[in-house]
Amino acid sequence: MTARKPFVFAGVAFIFGVGFMLGTMQGVQDAQAQSAARVFELRTYTTPEGKLPNLEARFRDHTMSIFEKHGITNVAYWTPQDEPLSANTLVYIIAHDSREAATASWAAFQADPEWQRVSRESQVDGRILNGVESVFLDPTDFSPMQ
Repeated sequence: MTARKPFVFAGVAFIFGVGFMLGTMQGVQDAQAQSAARVFELRTYTTPEGKLPNLEARFRDHTMSIFEKHGITNVAYWTPQDEPLSANTLVYIIAHDSREAATASWAAFQADPEWQRVSRESQVDGRILNGVESVFLDPTDFSPMQ
């Protein structure tokens, strides 16, 4: 029976791994199901010391759904593993149907009363952003994600 434990553990780990990958792949498939003129936007946000959890909460609880409401597709979100960036940096990729759609979506997002309220409320104890960097990207012909 003891000899079977590693195999049972490996089987359970495999099942969880497959479930995780299928969930992750669904997000990739959803992002790929858009138009051929689609563009990706890589955004990097830096926060004042101690404010990264506030920014993450704002995205988790509000921003992502407001993005979707205005035609912005959430692709992926990351925080760096290594210091000093791990303490104050959020990196994410979103997708737009086109560069023109991105301009329109961002304008609608900024004008959204819900977003304006969330932005104000999330900064009641001080600013939560020091900087924003945005880069628009086109997938290469060999990219798995188009």
